This record gives sequence, structure tokens and C-alpha cells, in this order.
Amino acid sequence: MAQKNKKAVKQTKSNAPYIRGFWILFFGSFGVLILIFLLASWGVFGSLPTFDELENPESNLATEILSSDGKTLGKFYNENRTPVKYNDLPQNLVDAVVATEDRRFYDHSGIDLRGTMRAVAYMGSKGGASTVTQQLAKLLFSDTPSNTLERLVQKVKEWIIATRLERQYTKEEIITMYLNKQDFLFQAVGIRSASKIYFDKEPIELRPEESAVIAAMLKNPRQFNPHREISKDNALERRNTVLALMAETGKITNVERDSLMAMPMKINFSPEGHADGIATYFREYLRAFMADWIKNNPKGKDADGNQEFYNIYRDGLVITTTIDSRMQRYAEQSVTEHMENLQREFDRQNERNKTAPFRDITQEEEEKILYRAMRTSDRWRKMAANGISEAKIKASFDIKTDMRVFAWKNGVSEIDTILTPKDSIRYYKRFLRAGLMSLTPQTGEVKAWVGGINYKHFQYDHVKTGKRQVGSTFKPFLYATAIDQLHLSPCDTIPNIPYCIPAGEMGAQRDWCPDNSGGQYGGMVTLKSALAQSINTVSARLMHRVGPQTVIDLIEKLGVDTENIPAVPSIALGTADISLFEMVSAYSAFANKGVHVEPQIVSTIVDKNGTVLYQSIPEAKDVLSKESAYVTVNLMEGVTQYGSGARLRSGPINSDVYKKVITGHPYRFKNPIAGKTGTTQNQSDGWFMGMVPNLVSGVWVGGDDRSVHFSSIIYGQGATMALPIWGSFMKKCYEDEDLKISQGAFERPENLSIRIDCSESEASSHQSDILDELDF
Repeated sequence: MAQKNKKAVKQTKSNAPYIRGFWILFFGSFGVLILIFLLASWGVFGSLPTFDELENPESNLATEILSSDGKTLGKFYNENRTPVKYNDLPQNLVDAVVATEDRRFYDHSGIDLRGTMRAVAYMGSKGGASTVTQQLAKLLFSDTPSNTLERLVQKVKEWIIATRLERQYTKEEIITMYLNKQDFLFQAVGIRSASKIYFDKEPIELRPEESAVIAAMLKNPRQFNPHREISKDNALERRNTVLALMAETGKITNVERDSLMAMPMKINFSPEGHADGIATYFREYLRAFMADWIKNNPKGKDADGNQEFYNIYRDGLVITTTIDSRMQRYAEQSVTEHMENLQREFDRQNERNKTAPFRDITQEEEEKILYRAMRTSDRWRKMAANGISEAKIKASFDIKTDMRVFAWKNGVSEIDTILTPKDSIRYYKRFLRAGLMSLTPQTGEVKAWVGGINYKHFQYDHVKTGKRQVGSTFKPFLYATAIDQLHLSPCDTIPNIPYCIPAGEMGAQRDWCPDNSGGQYGGMVTLKSALAQSINTVSARLMHRVGPQTVIDLIEKLGVDTENIPAVPSIALGTADISLFEMVSAYSAFANKGVHVEPQIVSTIVDKNGTVLYQSIPEAKDVLSKESAYVTVNLMEGVTQYGSGARLRSGPINSDVYKKVITGHPYRFKNPIAGKTGTTQNQSDGWFMGMVPNLVSGVWVGGDDRSVHFSSIIYGQGATMALPIWGSFMKKCYEDEDLKISQGAFERPENLSIRIDCSESEASSHQSDILDELDF
């Protein structure tokens, strides 16, 4: 027995070094681990975020652009991220994330020890150990490691950061920050962008099966993406896994799980790129507006005394614009509907045109147009910047290549084709372009802005940037000047006979004797009929009475840039180049009782903390007397009563022109409308300016080059090219009663001294067949 005890003691002594070694190793490893954590927390392995940085983590926050009715028009961003608050998250999304990513989220303090031990024991085969808090730490502060050692060090830092986050934030704040930082692909950074892009709705509106799709992407947004064709099956399978986990954790019942899993995968993919969505041309102009505003409104100075400026790509500003999203959509729809219609007829008429899409030019002139377009193209600029010779650059324009081009096909579309770059220039030249702008005259608020037919393929803005000859839409400025200076009445009669301004007078270098459209002369006409019929001889007489400089002085007060407008009589017929923006701005004063209010595009700018940085203050000035403005409006009402704009009121008409290109007809408007059509020489530009008491809108249609036009005035006049867009737009606006677009009369000034009731003289002075009226 004693011998046996001796043996046991001896065996115990022989095992003692191993036992001692085990505990030394255990406590040593534990101590090393503690030391590593201490060293990491002291910043030995790289800096950790300070308390302030944890309170205000660095983020690239997108600047959001809102419409006046609270809808998102678009964003400026490096990362398309717009943060939301916890209250903006649906409970089903929170439940899905917790059930899938971190089941013990509400029980741990940043690190899930049980999950960590499980991950170590099973070598990660039964799931990882990263908590939502650790994943947030990784998203917020860690760079991508380049090797295993860096990854281990990073992991330690994530644990430390996670525990600090847990001390400083509530669980609700942590899960909100986590969802706000996730990248869901397709420029959907953060839960709000993901919800908008994949389902076109706010996060709070997500249904359980939609929240499960979002939660499924957290594991791998590319592998489980519902939009990518290659990953749709994976996304559906992973969505169902999320739903199963929600049932397993008691967040939904088994019956709900089975019902939701049986539903097909449905998304409403709505990309938010800079060329996507509505008001694209407006947003690009807004970018320039903001660059100007930022330059003149610095943040202040940093700790080193350097001037700091706002950044629209990362400062998370909120810009509330004056654009009404409903009116913007109606405007874009109206442009698309009519321009597809008009283009179809334009192409048909060009089938036998050897110089299509150009007219009335020589082959040499055509080559000059194409060469000029080549010189201003991105291809030319890039090749020239790389030192490639002009000969080689020109030769490259004759090499066929695959390309995707714009096309009209049941609305805006794209087609794949093979063209030479030179042929693609010719191809794009054939498309007629358009612009529309609408504003409230009393406030100057711009409500709709359509700068072209498709921003992705035609980025030139025909609202603000483009300036074109305005044709007869200039005449109301001349008439307003005459009324203001000479106290003329719409009922005053003027002889409709040829009239000349002699050479040497008013800047005319030779006798200026404008012809009437169609060569129609004779009799006396009222001033109202003269404007309605756009009689050029009457315009010449009025110009001789008031002088061109007086008219220029008026339009300058109305917001038109007059620097390049010569003081010559011919401006009476609209030879000046003016932008659509300026025209709508100028016309608004007529509807606003002679007061011109500077156009407004931004109401407020707010920073990410809710501080108001900018509040618009309208700039208004009296330009015309109330009486002169009202009488001018009364004259323009004649245009829509029996002039070139009368088709706004007519019923169905059996005419090829109406059937083919007067889109949306009949409009059957019965309310007072003041307006003016305009057509320039060779039908290169078609205009329509239209007003009701609380909305002024203008439309321009034409080719990119002046030689791209219809062959006849029947199709090329403003009443055919531009007026249908205005008619369709207003028709849609009136159908939306929430917009409250006026259908009443323009307010008549008290004690009006100018006679406007001239029905008897009107009856004998205008032609009854409005279909023969041509505006020139």
C-alpha cells in the first residue's frame, strides 16, 4: 500500500511540470491577450477614434434635393447615403436584422462571448462571431487589411471600438447607424437609399418580405442582390432563410413564415444616378447654383485658421427647391409624348431629303457642321490631350464601333447598334429638342424645368443655357411698351398695309419693310387682332413710334440679358436670341400686375443638424403699371381666342396635322388664357408662351442646328411644335385638383382707364378660319 502511494506521489510529481506549464501558458496567454488589448487601446497598433469621433463618426453624407411638396428629386453624393433615425425604421426590418445577424444583440455589450467560443470551437463552420456592433465598428473606422496579421490586429481594434460604442450609444442608435452605413450596391448606400432604389419607398413603408430582402443582402450584397440577374435565385433563397430565422426567434409565426416564403420576389428598381429620376436638367443647374452659394457662404475657419467650405457630396445638406414634383412629372410626360410624336413625322418627311437631317444647306456647309461637332466632342478632346495628331483623330471618327444610342420607342429608350462616331453625330443631329419652364408669377418660384428630351444623351440645357431666336413671342414686349408710353387700347385700329422704317432711322442700315405672313394686307385691324394674327406691318408701325431702345430697356427690367441685343427695328419680329428662362421670367410680370419677381429655385438649405443656412427672399420690382400689364394680358388673350393659339379651345378637328402631331388635342380649355406663339425663319424654332393668373409656362422646340427643321410652316410653326406640349401639360395640371391651378380671370385693376371691350371692332378685323392662321 505504501509502495502504491509512493508510486502515485511520484506520478503526481512527474506530471507537475506539465500542469504548471499548462497554467503558465493559460494565464500567460490570457495576460498576453490583455496586454494586446491594452496596447491596442493605447494606440500602439494604430490610432483609435476619440470620444468626439465616436460621437460624430466621419461619413460621406449625400446632399438631398427635395421638391416643394416634400419628394426627393435626387441627390449629390460621393456615396449615396442619407441617414434615417430609429423611428424611421419598421420593426419588421429591425427584427429581421437581429434574427439574421446578431440574435443576442440586446444581451451583449458589444462582444458575444458565447458566439466567439462557438466560432473558435467549430472553426467558423456554424457561423461567425461578429456582433452588429463589431460590424458597425468595422464599417466606421477600419481599413481593409492586406494580410492575416493586419486582420488579427484589426479584429482586436474592432472589439475595443465595439465596447466603446456600446457605452456611448443605445442599442437603437447602434442598429440605426449600422443600417445607415451599409452599402447595398447600385449606389444604394444606407437603408434609405436601399429602400428607395430597390422598392421605391421610404424604409418605414417596407413590408416584412421586403425587409427580409434588405436583411438578406447584409451577408453579401452582391451574392444576394435581387436586381442582378445572376443572383436573383440566391436572393430569393436567402430571403426565405431570413424569414425562417424570424420565425425561429418568434418575430413572426410559422403561418406567416410559410405565407411570406410562398410570395414571389418583387422589387421596384428605381436607380438614383445623376442621370436618373426626374428634373435631371434642373438638378444639374442646381449643382452650379450650389457651387456659387458655397463660394459665397463659407462654414468658418478650422483649428488651423483655414477657411472651410461646405461640400455637397459629403456634408449631408438638405436643399428644398421650388420645383413641384407632380408638375415636373407632368411636364416631362408632356414633352416626351409630343416629341416622340413630332419626331416620327419629322423622320417621315426626311425620308426623301438627301441632306437629312439638314435642309437648305450645301454639302460643304454640312461638312462644316459635322466637323464642328467632332471638334467639340469628348472623343476629340481626350485624344488631343494625349497628343494624337488631328489627322489620326479625324480618321478615328470613320471607324465603326458598337454603341448604345438614344431612340424614341414608346417613350425614351436605347438601342444597340454599330456606327462610326461621325455617323453617330449625324444620327443625334436629327433629333428635335425641347425645353419647358413653368413658374408662379407672384412668388417667382420655378415649378417645372425640362431642359431637353433626355439628359443622359442630350445634356445641353434648353431652359437656362440655350438661347434661340424668339420670333413673335417677342411682340408682347413691343405692345406693352406702346401701351405704357402711348396709352393705346386693344380696340385702337391700325391700317394693315406695307410699312417701312427708312434707312438711317433707329439703327436701320437700309429701309426695313417687313412682310406679313402669307402676304396678306388690307383694311383696318384692332391692336388685339394684330397681335392675335401676328401682323408684322403693325409691329413695324409700333416700333417706329416707340423706338427699339425703349423696348430693350423694358425687357432688361424684366430680367432679360440685353448685352447682345442690338437696338434695331428688326427685334420687333423676334430676331434676338433669348433663353427660355428669361422669356418665362419676363412674361411673369404681365400676369403679376406689372411686378417682376426674380425667379427662385431654392427655398431653403439646411445642414445635417437641421440648422437653416439659407432662406430665399424674393426680389420684386415694379416694371409696368397695373393697367399696362393688364391690357397686355388682354391682348394676349386674343391669341387663344381667335389667333394662332385658338386650337387650345377647339374641339376635335379632322385634319392630318392634328391627327399626326397636335399631341393631346382636343384640350377644350374654357378658362381665360393669355399666350403667344412664335416661329423663326425657316421654322428653325417654335415657341409658345402661355399664362393663367397663377402660372406662367413657356415651351421651345427646335433642332440642335438651325438647319434641322421642317420644310413647311404648317408643321414647323410654334402652334404645332410647341403649343401641344403646353396644352398637354396644363391639361394634366388641371386634372390634379390639389395643384390649385387657376381657372379664373386675370384680376382687373380698379378704375381701368383704357378701353378693352372692343367686340364689335374685333368681329370685322380677324379672320374666321383659324386653321389658315400662320404665326411668323
